[in-house]
Amino acid sequence: MAWNLTSDGNEFVAAAGDWLRSEPVRHTTLLTVLQTVLDRGPGAYGDQPPHFGWHQDGGRTDGAVLRTPPYSMLVAPLPPGAAGPLIDALQARGELPPAANVVKPDADAVTAAWRAATGGGTSVGMRTRLYRLGTLLPPDPRPAGRARPGTLQDADLLTDWYVAFAAEAGTRAHRAGQAVADVLERGAVTLWEADDAPVSMAALSRQVAGATRVGQVYTPPELRRRGYGAAVTSAATQAALAAGAADVLLFTDLANPTSNAIYQRLGYQPLADWCELTLLPAS
Repeated sequence: MAWNLTSDGNEFVAAAGDWLRSEPVRHTTLLTVLQTVLDRGPGAYGDQPPHFGWHQDGGRTDGAVLRTPPYSMLVAPLPPGAAGPLIDALQARGELPPAANVVKPDADAVTAAWRAATGGGTSVGMRTRLYRLGTLLPPDPRPAGRARPGTLQDADLLTDWYVAFAAEAGTRAHRAGQAVADVLERGAVTLWEADDAPVSMAALSRQVAGATRVGQVYTPPELRRRGYGAAVTSAATQAALAAGAADVLLFTDLANPTSNAIYQRLGYQPLADWCELTLLPAS
């Protein structure tokens, strides 16, 4: 068993692409980030080049990681015994990340591997839950207003909302303007409009192997509790289905019971829990 690390995206795709696409729901975040890097180039998320890795057992790929600095390392669900060799391989290359996004069952293994290799510990940050759409159930009653696609005229507003969304989620908002330009170019952002003014937004990730995610669902604080978030999520979900998605997914913050309840009422069903592990140096 061995980990292979590289900064060459094409090498990574050749080694791990088919394996990742074989389970597009399970590997959704890693797949969409990878596709964004392939489409927009290595500077899609930051100034430093991405880091890629794949794990093989008997010549068969069964694990993968991807990091786009300054963001956390994305870790596909790990095969047994792979966490320790991963940390060792990253340490040998001087590429230890400050944090890792892992499926909940892998958190203990990564923590133990980190402690053994570095003497440090971990702390758990945001806990998220992955949902997959069953049957879409639009909100009833529907709030006042209508859905419409975002346009270039909305770019400044959407950029402000992307930054506000990231701040509330406790995440980074690097290159928000580029991210907005990307979703507008792809026709992948939906606005809910009331009284002729945008009041809520939702965006779609790239569709990879038939799967896409609803994300960046944001309503300004002063406009909440009116049903706009549920309505725009439903509209974005309908747009994903119309674009041919076989699986429509979304992540929620487990600290927000309201959004978790709303998405379930829309027909989303829980699949797996993930968490953000901050990797702490030895004290």
